[in-house]
Amino acid sequence: MPGWLWLICAVFLFTVACGRSGGPASETLPPGEWHVFEGTWTATGTRWTLRLGPADRAAIFDLTGSVLLTGAQRPAVGFKARAIGFSDSPTGMQGRCVWTDERGDMVYSELKGEAVGSGNHIVGRFIGGTGRYASVTGDYSFQWQYVVDTEDGAVSGRVVDLKGRARFGQATTAPARGLGG
Repeated sequence: MPGWLWLICAVFLFTVACGRSGGPASETLPPGEWHVFEGTWTATGTRWTLRLGPADRAAIFDLTGSVLLTGAQRPAVGFKARAIGFSDSPTGMQGRCVWTDERGDMVYSELKGEAVGSGNHIVGRFIGGTGRYASVTGDYSFQWQYVVDTEDGAVSGRVVDLKGRARFGQATTAPARGLGG
C-alpha cells in the first residue's frame, strides 16, 4: 500500500476514534427513567479513632476522591466525591456524600452500612442535588477496601462492586451552589 494511503487510513481511524462519544448522558436527563450504572470510586483522607476497648472503636472520617461511572445509562462519566461520616463497631456507619460533576452540579446522598472496614457492605441513597440533579432519587451499593490504613489516621481506599440506579424528576436549570450558597 502506498505511503499516502496509509496516511489517509491513519487520519480516518484517528477521526473515527476521537469522534466517538462515550460521554455522559445528554445535557437534560430524561425524567422518570432509571439510569443504571456501575463504576469505580477511589478516595483518600483522614480517620480519627476512639478505642472503646479491645474490640470496639468509634471513628469519624473525611474522604475525598473520584467516582467514574460506566454503562450506557449513566448520568455522567465522572464526579469529584467527598464523604464524611461516623462509624461505630457495634452500630455500624452513617455518613453523607456529595458527588460534583464537571459542570459543578452536585448529587447528595446518605450512606449507611456496617462499620467501615475492608469488605464491609455500604449502601447509598440519593437525596437530591443541584442543577440537573436537583430531583434525583435512587440508590447504590458497594464494598469498601482499604489500600492504606496508618496508625496516625491517614487512609486510602477503593470501592469494589459499585452498582446503582438513579431517577430524575422534571429537568431543572437551577445553578449549582456550593457550601454557604
